[in-house]
Amino acid sequence: MGVAAPHRLAAGAKAVTLMNAIPSVAELLQDIEAADIALLPRERQERFASLLAALNRRTSRRQFLDLFPDNDNVQQDGRIIYARARYPKHIEFFKAGATYRERGFIAANRVGKTITGAYETTAHLTGLYPHWWEGKRFTGPVTWWACGKSNETTRDIVQHALLGDVTFDTDDGRKGFAGKGMIPAHLMGRTIWRRGSDDAVDNILVKHVTGGWSRVGFKSYEQKRGAFEGTARHGIWLDEECPLDIYGECLIRTATTGGIIMLTFTPLAGITDTVQQFMPGFGDD
Repeated sequence: MGVAAPHRLAAGAKAVTLMNAIPSVAELLQDIEAADIALLPRERQERFASLLAALNRRTSRRQFLDLFPDNDNVQQDGRIIYARARYPKHIEFFKAGATYRERGFIAANRVGKTITGAYETTAHLTGLYPHWWEGKRFTGPVTWWACGKSNETTRDIVQHALLGDVTFDTDDGRKGFAGKGMIPAHLMGRTIWRRGSDDAVDNILVKHVTGGWSRVGFKSYEQKRGAFEGTARHGIWLDEECPLDIYGECLIRTATTGGIIMLTFTPLAGITDTVQQFMPGFGDD
């Protein structure tokens, strides 16, 4: 597993932001027995059930805030979220963003490549950079693309990593998201759904810490290079290896913004033209 970066450097913009933490109240409920609840009047039982349901929703929607903690963290369901010191390559990838506009997280399957891409994308969209962040920072809302190999994999992998499951169980009863993706649910704004593709998002607004709105659009490589032409972008996340012509178009889209490109993939096709972009000197004799 390795983190690779071409020799092209990026201008490093600095910003100071605060990491918002959602305080946990789960410990307040740990010692309450079911028998004690049964002794309460029915109205208070219902209020307690409502509070517990809200707590469960709240704790299940804080993936971004919980990842890469200072120390190992045991969750209420027994899961362990391990300290970021256990993920040196992931942290190295983040840190490299302060120096390089183009980065590739080229690694084996099931080692957290997509989570890494989703985590950094969320940090830039929201401006909620953690206290330990040494990577690239933007000072305000950003425009972003998150991309996958096909329309289906973009929806099922990239979109799901950022937004979570599609559901109609929302406050207004309209189609939305359960809030278990990387982007905190309360920061999601207006969603534009892609026509002719079930549950696929075209783009969505994300609340930034400054008060403005970032926007992330979803694209797939099967849309071909033409779909990647157009306006400038602050950043582009390419999950899975993309064709070289699309990669070149993404470079153009980020050239005037001091923007960045992140690739997260396993090189299943071997030493392709795209892979060689992250292997300086390869083939030179």
